[in-house]
Amino acid sequence: MSSAILSSGKTIRSVLLHRAQMIPEELYDVQPAAFNNTIKWNLGHIAVVQNSILALCSLDVIELPESYESLFNMGTKPADWTITPPTKDELLAVLAEQLNKLSELSPESLEGALPKPIEMGPMRFETVAELCNFAFIHEAMHAGTISSLVKVINHNA
Repeated sequence: MSSAILSSGKTIRSVLLHRAQMIPEELYDVQPAAFNNTIKWNLGHIAVVQNSILALCSLDVIELPESYESLFNMGTKPADWTITPPTKDELLAVLAEQLNKLSELSPESLEGALPKPIEMGPMRFETVAELCNFAFIHEAMHAGTISSLVKVINHNA
């Protein structure tokens, strides 16, 4: 099971990176009226959440730039930014580095129980595999949001 979870995570990230490469950078900061965020925010949020979740699992993570937490954490939005966000290339480099780190994980690293269960709203995670699986589902949800953003932006152009 852990092998399948890791495989899914790597596939999701590879597809996300491929699709994000294809989106012109000038669309990354466009925020359609129906959305609270942008393509750039979604990509940065994915990076922050994956790092946070893997760290909760005591798994090796990359060092994110200092600004990422204040730009992309839950509850943040581009309308509140007071610092310059990363460029498309900088974001994609971080996401690619996370994919490399993910590729180094062994299925056995997902086998254990968490030191203590983690609750997020109505969800409860007791194993590393459960929490990592959630991280990958979360990423796929935001990848869908990015696709919706691109469609709306292109429709409004």
